Amino acid sequence: MRLVLAGTPDVAVASLDALLDSRHEVVAVLTRPDAAAGRGRRTAASPVAERARAAGLPVLQPRRPSEPGFLAALADLAPDVCPVVAYGALVPRAALDVPRLGWVNLHFSLLPAWRGAAPVQRAVMAGDDVTGACVFQLEEGLDTGPVYGRLSEPVGPRDTSGELLARLAVSGAQLLVRTLDALEAGTAVAVPQPAEGVTLAPKITVDEARVDLTASAVEVDRRVRGCTPDPGAWTTFRDQRLKVTGVLPVADGGDPLAPGRLRVERRRVLVGTGDGLLELTGVQPAGKRAMAGIDWARGVRPEEQEELR
Repeated sequence: MRLVLAGTPDVAVASLDALLDSRHEVVAVLTRPDAAAGRGRRTAASPVAERARAAGLPVLQPRRPSEPGFLAALADLAPDVCPVVAYGALVPRAALDVPRLGWVNLHFSLLPAWRGAAPVQRAVMAGDDVTGACVFQLEEGLDTGPVYGRLSEPVGPRDTSGELLARLAVSGAQLLVRTLDALEAGTAVAVPQPAEGVTLAPKITVDEARVDLTASAVEVDRRVRGCTPDPGAWTTFRDQRLKVTGVLPVADGGDPLAPGRLRVERRRVLVGTGDGLLELTGVQPAGKRAMAGIDWARGVRPEEQEELR
């Protein structure tokens, strides 16, 4: 079949590679326009655009997929189906109607759970034991279409959202190829999503990624892992932002500490929470490289009553 893949970030590259290795023909890629990225905020192409150009594919980058020029270009490409993996924009009805088999979306949750932009991050933050991926028929609603296939993936007790998403990107890419094979063969069956169990996964804001150290140690740990690497959990120390890249629950921390209070030991630095202690295993001060928590503490030398806020 002729395919136009819609995708933007790193997580979609595995699907593009899998489709290029499949029996289907990727005739073009749809991705978001070049945008500022990185610490230098230089304009850069998306990971999918870079991979597509390396493969010699045409790259479509409309500001909005409703633009008449894009719709005309899509019609000229005459795709049989358009697979979507984290494209980053809503696809209008005028575009949905172009391919004869419609658009199918690879989404990284077990729908109807975690509909929205941040399903893996929300699953980790909620403490889910299992998540997964689904391929469903794209429609105008938010991740509401009937599901062609799904797979499950356990959430490890130390998984960050980045680690979990990397695994799902690979297994989900194979699920996407199998779905497209079934669509071509006429054997694919789309099952409507149940009305029960719907949860939403909106994008995590920077404010939401701030660590609340009055919460339980379990909740703080989940928030840090769920926000790693993006958007990055953070707190403040001496009125300066401090990114928290890793924490570890401890059972042998000695005397309790007030929420946010620090204790520097020989080989580790501990911080108090609402109900216990965490080891601060990794941090990144503003404008500096990431480092182990103990190395940071040796450098800043917290006073006895100092704390993270």
